[in-house]
Parts: sequence; C-alpha cells; structure tokens
Amino acid sequence: MPQLVLIRHGQSSWNLENRFTGWWDVDVTEQGAAEAKAAGELMAAKGLDFDLTFTSLQLRAIKTLNLALEAMGRLWLPTEKSWRLNERHYGGLTGLDKAETAAKHGEDQVKIWRRSFDIPPPAQEAGSEFDLSNDIRYRGIAIPNTESLKDTIARVLPYWDDRIAPALKAGNRVLISAHGNSLRALVKHLSHISDEEITGLEIPTGQPIVYELDDALNATDRYYLRDR
Repeated sequence: MPQLVLIRHGQSSWNLENRFTGWWDVDVTEQGAAEAKAAGELMAAKGLDFDLTFTSLQLRAIKTLNLALEAMGRLWLPTEKSWRLNERHYGGLTGLDKAETAAKHGEDQVKIWRRSFDIPPPAQEAGSEFDLSNDIRYRGIAIPNTESLKDTIARVLPYWDDRIAPALKAGNRVLISAHGNSLRALVKHLSHISDEEITGLEIPTGQPIVYELDDALNATDRYYLRDR
C-alpha cells in the first residue's frame, strides 16, 4: 500500500520569537534541529523507510528533512524541492511580533488574519525589507504579496496532483518536509476536512504524521508516529 509521511519543520528562530514568518527564510533553532533528528530516529526505530522525498525552497524545511534523513542513514535519498510547498505568505505581517500585532490591531482582527480560511493578511508593500522579488530561487515565479489558507491550498494541490500523487501510485514511499499551512492543505485534502474545521487544526513541529492510503490514495488512517 502507498506510504506517506508528513513532517512540519522543527522549531524555527521566528517560531521561538513569536514572529510571523511565511516565505521569509529563517533557520531552525537548536531545539528545532533536535526535533528533526529525533523524528528521523523515531521513523527508523518504527521501521519506516522511503524512496523519494519532497520539500519546499525554505531553509527550515530543507534542514529538517536533511537532519531527519541523516538520523535514518538516508541522506542519499532523492529530494525534489518546490516553492509550492512553501509556507503561506503572511504579507505585510511578515516579521512582526504576534503579540505586538494583536495589541495594535486587536486580537479579533489578528485571529481573522491568522485563522480564517479565505481572508488574507494585508499585502506586503513593494520594497519591504522582506521583499523576495530579487531572490534567485524564485526567478520566474509570481511571488504572492499575501495569501490566505485558501490561496495556499490552491498552489499546493496542483503540485500534489502533478508530482506527489503519481509518485505514490508508482509505489514510492514518500516523505514530505514542509510547513504548518502547506501541510494543512494536504491534510485537508487527504482527510476531507471542511473549510471551517481546517482553520483549527494545529500541526506541531517535528512530529511525523503517517498516512495509510489505499491504491486510489484514499486515506484509511492518519496518526502521529509518536502515538503508535
């Protein structure tokens, strides 16, 4: 049966500082690196193995994948990277302290920006210090200036359909290292979670999520590996 495992990157420096991160590139913390290594050790101990891996173009997800694979003795596995697995773009909130933003705009407004399904944060202004338009890795990509969860899903699912689903159907065991919202998009799709319910789903850092799938890639079970 197809085997799929999802893992959100380990704690990042801006997770620790409680800042909106989105597409901005930050590293994992010492704790985040430890989470990634522990995830790899757990997957190896549980007998999981992979043929193909996918990740975003962002350092925290790439490093988490590499640290987990190193712990498994599988750094040599082929990896495909895509911007479509990047975190949701937080627009003009990028870099801001979440508590300070709530104090300025009100907790209700910030909750809407963070947790509504289809209402994006304010757009990022051109020339912002967090503007990625000159980042070489995104050459030829129409970088968003803000995204809702709905927008994120709209870019993740075509990649799932084009690249990941065919790999699974071909018999590959797949590991995806990505971000809270890009993984939320996949979980919503695979587990048929409603627009209303998905906004409340929290995905912890560094914890492998195992999907058991049938040959048509319908989910028969979903669980955290730590719980089995």
